Amino acid sequence: MRIALTYDLRDDYLAAGHSEEEAAEFDRPETIDGIAQALAALRHSPVRVGNLAALAARLLAGERWDLVFNIAEGLYGLARESQVPALLDAWRIPYTFSDPLVLALSLHKGMTKRVVRDAGVPTPDFRLVEEEADLDVVDLPFPLFCKPVAEGSSKGVTPASRVAGPDALRAVCRDLLARFRQPVLVEEYLPGRELTVGILGTGRNAVVLGVLEVLLRSGAESGIYSFHNKEHYEALVDYRVADDADARAAGEVALAAWRVLGGRDAGRVDLRFDARGRPCFLEVNPLAGLHPVRSDLAIIARRVGLGYQGLIGRIVQSAQERVGCP
Repeated sequence: MRIALTYDLRDDYLAAGHSEEEAAEFDRPETIDGIAQALAALRHSPVRVGNLAALAARLLAGERWDLVFNIAEGLYGLARESQVPALLDAWRIPYTFSDPLVLALSLHKGMTKRVVRDAGVPTPDFRLVEEEADLDVVDLPFPLFCKPVAEGSSKGVTPASRVAGPDALRAVCRDLLARFRQPVLVEEYLPGRELTVGILGTGRNAVVLGVLEVLLRSGAESGIYSFHNKEHYEALVDYRVADDADARAAGEVALAAWRVLGGRDAGRVDLRFDARGRPCFLEVNPLAGLHPVRSDLAIIARRVGLGYQGLIGRIVQSAQERVGCP
């Protein structure tokens, strides 16, 4: 198949003056190279297209492909991850991963938690703070955890995100509202193990690829998988494939959330255990990072014996089966 690659390159946004934090979700050249090489090894013909503007220009010029391998994150708005898939839907070109509805919903952590909670999936209680006045009605027990409602890659997550009282809550929310110009998710802090679950497939065909536990080393920012810890993972984080009873329970919760939300082809679900030992849904990433070395989904695939090429192959296979591509 002739497969186009759509993506946002981190270096392009840094060169345009965006900060490291602003560009954190965008891809490095090694990711695009890795996907292209894997597709070629699988006897496909990869075509590097790039971001939304590049895709629009090539569509208007009359170019078409059998499938688009989409990892474009977008830059502006709460539905930014939906922009490339929406354009491809308009042109009736099939693509990997989730559709615009799922991507827009999943980027908003508060909306996502409402959907999974209504479906009976356990998730910590939460409130949305859209302006400072909303803090007056936050009635959850401390400690609490605060993060931007629509960011990935742990952006905005620091040791200060875990707040022990009203003054700290107000200070953190004020800072996040000013920096990210979006609501702040305030949720109950969960003290237990933190796991991320890799998932392959769609609907009833979705399966757990593996469960990865995040273990912070000495010298890491304590107690949280922060932006700093994630950016310096080589020195600060250990990843361990978990296969105990807790991990299996977490996998069941993750799979239930994935199916409720309508995730497609592959992604990740992050969970943490509460004080009663229950795995609780935190958030979903239906457009998970695919760096061959550093991304969680690639680490899981490598640790369970699938490997990077196998992971890319399974993603394409899922999309083919879903849309009926040859």
